Amino acid sequence: VQLQASGGGLVQAGGSLRLSCAASGRTFSNYAMGWFRQAPGKEREFVAAISWSGGSTYYTDSLKGRFTISRDNARNTVYLQMNSLKPEDTAVYYCARRKSGAGYRDGRDYDYWGQGTLVTVSS
Repeated sequence: VQLQASGGGLVQAGGSLRLSCAASGRTFSNYAMGWFRQAPGKEREFVAAISWSGGSTYYTDSLKGRFTISRDNARNTVYLQMNSLKPEDTAVYYCARRKSGAGYRDGRDYDYWGQGTLVTVSS
């Protein structure tokens, strides 16, 4: 399984970005997916996750309402729409595949990770 994250870049505060994570393999639709981020000098933190069908989504409370996770199983892709971006959203964003039967919010619940895409929000 390979995960390729893209869509990061430099954006002004208040702007928007949409991250994409393309997965290889035929089993993408069988797994929940998640996004995490790691800011400079900080630990990795959970951002959002989505069930295999897309019917359930999970967010860290502080980001709820600004970020939206979605997926397109036909395209083997999961997305993270980020609106009203703030400088504190600056981080490397990682997508990951959740282990079957695991939780959603801990990095240890995920077994495959993308390489990350850098999001920089200027003030």
